[in-house]
Amino acid sequence: MTDSEKFRDAMWRLGAAVNIITTDGAAGRHGITASAVCRLSDDPAAVLLSVNRSGQMHGVLRANRKLCINVLGGEHEELSNNFASRRLEASERFGMAAWEEMENGTPALVGALCSLGCRVDTISETGTHSVFVCHVEEIRFGPAQSGLMHFGRRYHRLAIPEAA
Repeated sequence: MTDSEKFRDAMWRLGAAVNIITTDGAAGRHGITASAVCRLSDDPAAVLLSVNRSGQMHGVLRANRKLCINVLGGEHEELSNNFASRRLEASERFGMAAWEEMENGTPALVGALCSLGCRVDTISETGTHSVFVCHVEEIRFGPAQSGLMHFGRRYHRLAIPEAA
């Protein structure tokens, strides 16, 4: 097993929330499934997003410099798979769900746990990926539901915690 394969196997043991990242602008409308999203700062609100440089989303996102992070609930497993598929065009992916527009013009998934409208502040390239540092400009909350996580190469639903 190569070091790269070992690292990928190790990362499958790191549970992560599942998100659909969307963008729209002069470079077009596009979206991908991503788990490489991380809170960076509370004040100002900022997140990190890692995107593979060989994928189409990288160039579109780099050009549009705005995005929406749609945090998925347990009911969105099939949609997550569709946005992860390389066989589907962007128009097909977006046609599988209802969307509304964020203030920055990016698509927000109707029914997502939450949607974060962001602008890209900086981009750093490391190895196969770029890290996008994004300033959160708008937050919308959806219905309380189970969360969708990815762990061990499988999806898992997290139950809504009972009120304390």
